[in-house]
Amino acid sequence: MREIHTDNIIENIREMCIEANYYLSPDMVKVLEQAKESEKSPLGCQILEQLDENLKIAAEDKIPICQDTGMAVVFMEIGQDVHIIGQNLEDAINEGVRQGYVEGFLRKSVVNDPIIRENTKDNTPAVIHYNIVSGDSIKITIAPKGFGSENMSRVFMLKPADGIEGVKESVLTAVKDAGPNACPPMVVGVGIGGTFEKCAFLAKKALARPADSSSDIPYVKEMEEELLNKINHLGIGPGGLGGTQTALAVNIETYPTHIAGLPVAVNICCHVNRHVTRIL
Repeated sequence: MREIHTDNIIENIREMCIEANYYLSPDMVKVLEQAKESEKSPLGCQILEQLDENLKIAAEDKIPICQDTGMAVVFMEIGQDVHIIGQNLEDAINEGVRQGYVEGFLRKSVVNDPIIRENTKDNTPAVIHYNIVSGDSIKITIAPKGFGSENMSRVFMLKPADGIEGVKESVLTAVKDAGPNACPPMVVGVGIGGTFEKCAFLAKKALARPADSSSDIPYVKEMEEELLNKINHLGIGPGGLGGTQTALAVNIETYPTHIAGLPVAVNICCHVNRHVTRIL
């Protein structure tokens, strides 16, 4: 049994919140470079160059890439042979987020009640997803989620008879409805299967997957490629001002579901698609 102290978790989450907001992850750098090479619209090319310049300034000056530094989404994959010592784990995660957002001068965007809406002033609490896995390590993924794109996300409760074509149409509908509001070029996370809440979780998890990766399931990989091609023919383009690069990636995750349903969730993220992963 390996012991991991919550002080170590706090410190890593503090650093990860800042890193995710100051620096674009390597996979996103790669797909953004590909988009710059592929964009056919002169205006689209100009916008992509401006986005690239913004990213370089943020990294060099150590300031946030975007003024919306997001609500912290934390994925915790905890090895069953790990013994966490120190304080309560959830308190430790939120303390790491608090330190990161305060010390990193990141915008505090979380309100303590969805109706009363008083700002918590430290961007806590985070949205935390736990998963117990084999092994003696903890894998932490921080994915700060801005709400311009989050607000454009959708859940579709399809009938089984709608099939794969119904799934594709739902994804395209969500992207069309989002238009410029999701700050394209976007990354499209899709969750298929499970239940109402499970497919939404899958779509969120899909965004944290490297944008330059593909599904291991052959038909899902084909669907990712087909949807990316169709989305990039919608004409929305960078900044929503027209062009051929509306999406940088389409990531799809699936899960078993009930015989009577076909849940589909589409979680959209802007071109930043912040995510950082560390293993303790």
